[in-house]
Amino acid sequence: MTVTRLDQGQRYRPRMAFLKKIEALMMEMQSPDTGIKTQTQTVTIATIPHAVTGNDILQWILQRLQITAEEALHLGDLFVKYGYIYPLQEPKNLTLKADGSLYRFQTPYFWPVQGWAADDTDYAIYLAKKNIKRKGILEEYEKEHYNMLNQKINYKWDFVIMQAKEQYKAGKERKKEDRYALDCQERAYWLVNRTPPGMQDVLEYGVDRVTDPNENKKNTMEAYRREIMYYQQAIGKTRVKSSVSLGGLVKYSEQFLSNDPILSGCLPSNPWITDDPEFWDLNAKLVEVPTRMRVERWAFNFSELIRDPKGRQNFQLFLKKEFSGENLSFWEACEDLKYGDQSKVKEKAEEIYKLFLAPGARRWINIDGTTMGITVKGLKHPHRYVLDAAQTHIYMLMKK
Repeated sequence: MTVTRLDQGQRYRPRMAFLKKIEALMMEMQSPDTGIKTQTQTVTIATIPHAVTGNDILQWILQRLQITAEEALHLGDLFVKYGYIYPLQEPKNLTLKADGSLYRFQTPYFWPVQGWAADDTDYAIYLAKKNIKRKGILEEYEKEHYNMLNQKINYKWDFVIMQAKEQYKAGKERKKEDRYALDCQERAYWLVNRTPPGMQDVLEYGVDRVTDPNENKKNTMEAYRREIMYYQQAIGKTRVKSSVSLGGLVKYSEQFLSNDPILSGCLPSNPWITDDPEFWDLNAKLVEVPTRMRVERWAFNFSELIRDPKGRQNFQLFLKKEFSGENLSFWEACEDLKYGDQSKVKEKAEEIYKLFLAPGARRWINIDGTTMGITVKGLKHPHRYVLDAAQTHIYMLMKK
């Protein structure tokens, strides 16, 4: 297998630090003194040297890192998925099994940290060799790649076929066990670097990840136009003067100064540095008589009142006198939907609609037609934030 090195800016990729840590563990794992003891194992048709079992790998990780069995299995699974260890008995299944399943360590030459580029020509040679070996029987996705590469690099297809035949011939001259181990090694490499459909691509870094931030990119005229438009819009935006912004921050700090237990202290005593729990008792969520400081804080703004359970309880009593207690109940139901159990989102959304929004609902709330239209449309595919428009409308109504 011929592999050429191309600098693709691997050192800039965010996951390189993670891969370097795996590399250090791999070195320890293969150490003659502290690593896993390899043995010669029989696999169906051949006796494979330097093989280890999945259970041995798991036990080594547990002893070396002192983590839970679940974490160790997950980490071992990552070793296999990233191609540092490859399976011998199920070459297509890149997972670690915590049993007697046999594995081998991948040659460091093919570790992802080396930054070797998985070249199209190399992949074409691999597929052509496999095609010769299996007499035209390839996986469906491999057939597609084979045909695509045939069209893409047709100008050197004779070279690809020649290399494939030479490698196939050289492979037949090797010992049966070496040939089998190398086949598994090569298959694991291409499963990582040319992931089949439906299998997770562990080397995918996403569209927004920059390969090399220092690379000189040639922008088109359209890109420059978009950039100019962006800066023009940015210049036209209304901005607050720094003096006004700082004045608002000072005002906020002065307003909340007396309520800050770190800056102003705690009364009657500080529970963080004493054994007196009276501060917690006086400021319990639904204490019978709230402290004066707590009540004063409700006057700062409406969000302070509605965020405090005791303040919300008193506000609910006021709303009931005004015959509009359903407003706060609806707001609380929306909060429960937003931050509650994901599995019950659909059920809760339907209950809220029937109780507060449906025509003739028992606790019907008054919202405008536009908001109701948005809400009813969203309830066809309910999610956590489907009632946000209606909740905001009711919030502003209660605030006023």
